Order: sequence, then C-alpha cells, then structure tokens
Amino acid sequence: MTVPYTLTRVGVLMTAEPGNELEAEGVLNPATGHTPDGTLYLLPRLVADGNISRVGLARVELEDGVPVGVAREGVVLAPDEGWERGKNNAGVEDPRVTFIPSLGLHVMTYVAYGPLGPKPALAVSSDLREWRRLGPLHFEYQPDLDTDLNLFPNKDTVFFPEPVPGPDGEPSYAMLHRPMWDLGWFREGEGVHLPAGVTDDRPGIWVSFVPVAAVEADVRNLVHLRNHRLVAMSEYPFEELKIGAGPAPLRIPEGWLVIHHGVTGEQPEGFDPTTQKVCYAAGALILDAEDVTRVVTRTTEPLMVPETDEEKIGTVGNVVFPTAIEQVNGTQYVFYGMADAAIGVARLDRLP
Repeated sequence: MTVPYTLTRVGVLMTAEPGNELEAEGVLNPATGHTPDGTLYLLPRLVADGNISRVGLARVELEDGVPVGVAREGVVLAPDEGWERGKNNAGVEDPRVTFIPSLGLHVMTYVAYGPLGPKPALAVSSDLREWRRLGPLHFEYQPDLDTDLNLFPNKDTVFFPEPVPGPDGEPSYAMLHRPMWDLGWFREGEGVHLPAGVTDDRPGIWVSFVPVAAVEADVRNLVHLRNHRLVAMSEYPFEELKIGAGPAPLRIPEGWLVIHHGVTGEQPEGFDPTTQKVCYAAGALILDAEDVTRVVTRTTEPLMVPETDEEKIGTVGNVVFPTAIEQVNGTQYVFYGMADAAIGVARLDRLP
C-alpha cells in the first residue's frame, strides 16, 4: 500500500511586508482556520529583528476558489508571558491550529522560546482572534520510559481534530509531538538521554493522549498529556536527519493522513536556524484510525522538495515546511513555510 496523494505547487501566498518591523526577518510556518462566518484565515509566524516571533492573523484572499494572497489584520499572540522569553531570546513560534468540533474550539499548539529553549504550549479560541493561554504542556511521568519528557525541548506539536481510541481504551484527544534528546545545549557535557527502549537518538514523531472525560470536565486538562508512545522514526533518505509532524492529521478512508517534514544535511548544536546546512522536504504517512500509534504506510520518496527560488533562498535555504491543511470549495490546500522567509500554498490531490 502506498500513500495515494500528491502535492502540486499553487504559488507564494505571503511574503514579508516591506517596512513592517514585525516581519523584518520573514513570515513563515503558518497555522490556518475558519472564523465562525466561514472565512479562511492564515495565522503566520511573524519574525521581527532579533528572531522575536509573534503569531499574526491574515484573511486569505481567494480567486476562483484558489488562495492567492492575504489581507493582514494584526497580531493575536506575542511573547508577553515570562516563560515565553529569556534574557536574550523571546518568541511564540510555529503555531499549529486544529479546530476540534466536539469542543467548539480552535486549539493552538505553539513553541514558547523561553529561558530553557523551545517548549511546547497551548492556547484556545472560538474565533481565531482572542486566544486564551492554557500554559506550557505537561507530560505526565511514565515509569516505563525511565525519563521525564518535560526535561526536553519539544516541537512540531499538533492535535488530531477528533477523539481517537487511547492506548488504555479510553476515547482520547491525541497530540503528535517531537522531543529532542540532546541536553548538551543546556548543560555542557550532559549529552543525549534516551527513553528506555529507544535506541535511535534522532528526533522522531511521538503521540500523547488526554482522556475526553478529563477535557469535558475542564478544558485546561488538554495540557496534561499521558500515555506517550513513539510513532515513527526516520526511515528513508529524504528524512535521514529527523522527521516531524506538520498539519493536523486529516481523516481519509485509510486512516489518518499526516503530512510531515523530513530533514537531511548538517545541523550544528543549538537553535540558531541560520547555522544549519539542511534540506527540508515534505513527506506523508498514514496512521491506523483505531490505533494512531501504528503507521499503516508512508512515502519512501518526498511529495515535495525545495525547487523554487522562494524555497531555496531565504533565512534558511532549501526548506519546504508544511504546517496547515484547509479545504476550499472541495479542494484541499497545504500551506507551508518557504526557506524560513515566506509562505507558499500547494494543492493536495488524491490519486485515482
């Protein structure tokens, strides 16, 4: 069984606005969502001087049902909280937004670039404009892993749009994420700490769960994740360095379609993207609908690699970084970061 989907470029959707201080270092890696009136919005990461990131809001402009541009409407999240800032850094980065109908809420996972580096956090909204922080994510202690997942930087967090069966049989909300095991950046000589049973130190895709009953009792329980499981590691040449989840999983007949990024090249220690000599490509995997910890099939070759000037030249060259999927008039579109500087859109088609 193969992944029966293709990606076809549509064009560049958003570039940094000249003279806009909030976008001086680029616009990239957007979330998306529909407001209650059905209007499609982009929530781009806006990067100001000094790599200070905010989350903006921009209405997507359509021509004949195709996304072609945006109209900016301001900033909806900034690094205003103490845990989103360090002495020499700050940022709310790479938002992923999942609308969860059973909650009636848009759930935003984002990276808070605080005193201890990138840590995942969560906010919710009913209209995409006003966001309520639920705070940093907390991974409950799991003895069989022989470690505390809260120790580690973590990125590429995104929720499924509906409850799925949890490992314990309980209907649960599930979230994909990507822990990074090397603590040497934080404490010299500390190095890599792997969970029990994990032998590959490359960052891979994990999933954690929150019982539906807990969230129905109090939506703030969405930040308290449990039943952590490794889902997928790098397997093919285009993802040799690491992989990470992209947009919210999309329900398809075969299960859940997860568009992910795969990385090759060289990545020095630390979190400065400009020091990387890497290539980010887009791939896909399908997860079992009844057991989202199980990969049914995955792409052996990428669906899209950096080819255009916008994808090859930017803050970090050679980057295609998918982060959102939206349906417009029956057609699925994937929104993606281009070279950490601009935002593109591609059409997602199912093969006959």
